[in-house]
Amino acid sequence: MASTCPNCGKKLHIWDVKAECSACGVSIPNFNWQQRLEEDNILAEKKFASFYKSMNMVKYSIFGSKLRIARLVLTFLPAIGFILPWATLTSEGESFDLTIFSLFNGNKSLIDFFTGFFGNSGLFMTNMKFEGYSGPLTFCSISYLMFVLSILFIVIAFFMNIIMCKRPKTKVTVVFDVLSIAASVESVSLFVLAGPLAAQVVAFNFGDLPVINGSASIAWGYFVALALLLVALGINIAVAKAPAKTDEQLEAERLARKAKKEEEERKKEIEKEKAREAASIKEKEEHARIVEEAKAKLAAKAEKKKK
Repeated sequence: MASTCPNCGKKLHIWDVKAECSACGVSIPNFNWQQRLEEDNILAEKKFASFYKSMNMVKYSIFGSKLRIARLVLTFLPAIGFILPWATLTSEGESFDLTIFSLFNGNKSLIDFFTGFFGNSGLFMTNMKFEGYSGPLTFCSISYLMFVLSILFIVIAFFMNIIMCKRPKTKVTVVFDVLSIAASVESVSLFVLAGPLAAQVVAFNFGDLPVINGSASIAWGYFVALALLLVALGINIAVAKAPAKTDEQLEAERLARKAKKEEEERKKEIEKEKAREAASIKEKEEHARIVEEAKAKLAAKAEKKKK
């Protein structure tokens, strides 16, 4: 309830529960309802305008042009690279691939690393401390973490296309693409550098998994993954540099599409009305024909009776 009467300004208290003001007798809920209705309509129109503006920019950001449609496809492709082997640590004990899943040789992967780490993180920390945080286990562990960061950055880059839709020429996606590539380079470098360290120490435990006479090398999958990341970076740079439509242009296009759709619906309704009228006329003609035939038969019968 209002704190004061909108008509006379009398202060209302908690015990003023009647709809009418005790001072002037006006109905407070219905006071000046036409003006309030107009204000509500104006407010609703503003909210709808803001909603359409946001939806226009989201749609335009994702698939508003051929270049943006290409970006939508090409920013998904790097996901393929993360299931390919980027580097391999081979040993007489367990071997490890720098990848999410080891699909080709049965080596341990990122999933096995996280399973072991979260299953017994104390063992990992003890072994890394034993090697002075500069040994093969430390390098491999950091490498896997950088691998995860590379995934995280490329995912963020994709969602930035939606989050930053009101700025269609934003370069934030480019920044996260660069961070993803940098993290991938760091990840592979650390994993490969773990090879000579593994050879020096001869044997170490990767959590509770033994690595004996280990050696590491970069794998073919990283070159594919890097190429896909660079393609995603290139398309985001191209989109950032390409001309972008304004809110006014997008709204004008939306209204044009709406008008075209309404016109098509109006034409369809006219055609349906014409079809209904034609069917009605045909029905009346058929009814008239039946009546005429009945009259003719009755006349013929009457003529026979006269004879």
